Amino acid sequence: MPGFELFGDEERKEVQDVLETGVLMRYGFDQARKGHWKARTFEMELAQRLGSAHCHLCASGTAALTTALAACGIGAGDEVIVPPFTFVATFEAILAAGAVPVFAEIDETLCLNPDRLEAALSPRTKAVMPVHMCGAMARIDAIAQFCAQQGLVLIEDACQAVGGTFQGKALGTFGAMGCFSFDPVKTITCGEGGAVITDDETLYRTAHAFSDHGHDHIGSDRGLEGHPVMGLNFRISELNAAVGVAQLRKLDAILKTQRAHKKVLRDALATVDGISLRVLPDEAGDSATFLSFFMDSEDRARQATAALAAAGVDGCFYWFDNNWHYIRKWDHLKALRSCAPLTLTLMADPPDYGRIFLPESDRIMARTLSMQIKLSWSADDVARRAETMVRVLKELGAV
Repeated sequence: MPGFELFGDEERKEVQDVLETGVLMRYGFDQARKGHWKARTFEMELAQRLGSAHCHLCASGTAALTTALAACGIGAGDEVIVPPFTFVATFEAILAAGAVPVFAEIDETLCLNPDRLEAALSPRTKAVMPVHMCGAMARIDAIAQFCAQQGLVLIEDACQAVGGTFQGKALGTFGAMGCFSFDPVKTITCGEGGAVITDDETLYRTAHAFSDHGHDHIGSDRGLEGHPVMGLNFRISELNAAVGVAQLRKLDAILKTQRAHKKVLRDALATVDGISLRVLPDEAGDSATFLSFFMDSEDRARQATAALAAAGVDGCFYWFDNNWHYIRKWDHLKALRSCAPLTLTLMADPPDYGRIFLPESDRIMARTLSMQIKLSWSADDVARRAETMVRVLKELGAV
């Protein structure tokens, strides 16, 4: 990852198709576009690739999450259980919907721990939104079972995991809706873009309308279309979708390369004492965008992060100190600093995010390092990286 490492003639050709027509909007202008419908093409091919009945493209992954929440009827006062290790867009979308994010513990999958969901339940719980972080899956079968037993809506945030699977089934297809991101650093990219997928035609039609100001998309004249619901403008442009069409057709090759590179590094790390690897419920379904591993203590993790960087091993992330992906540094959320008052502040008992205590997640994240797997590495690059990592980590363990 990311897909922009493989930009080439394929992307240029798809974009040029759009520029030659002058039709940048995904709707209308039927004759002028000369048969080019890039958003429709991307949607059709992504749905087919993931084994989903319906796909709708949005302007971003955040827009996809917001659209899925709206389509599933989640709004004011509803609680949505989420992990504390994710990108901030997960809770931003929930807050924007007027709903309330409730944080539950993760396990060594680096995703929601299904055994800790019950502790996060309340009479207001409406949905669970697991996040398939760093390209690999949560224990999604157990989470789906919990949601079914409790009558909760399951919305998968698979924004970082396009192409990932669990027991042969695509991530994003286990719940009511699945969400994906195609931003500049995702496995495949549109520059900016996202998607929602679902097997439910009613949810699909609602999502399609919501993300286009409520248009019902019936007939051939946008000005005469009905508006069954209020919505927002989360439309993707034909230019962004065009890039995505070309990128999607490279997904299998991208996954093959990532998995090959990761295997070399993973096998090398297995020779180092004092290191354990992220738990993968289905190793074959890992999209392999990251190699995540655990040191035996927070101190060792910090030392390893510094030592690897000093040795020139770039792209290693220590999430425990990250401003954007772990709750520990989300001071704006803890203080509820927003541009305008949030719906949850009107509640009789609003949550106090400054007092959240997730000791299991802290113990895991304090020991976690993740390395981005790049597509542009040569075989020699991967071999040298593996050799350097092993040397540095073994030297660290001998101190």
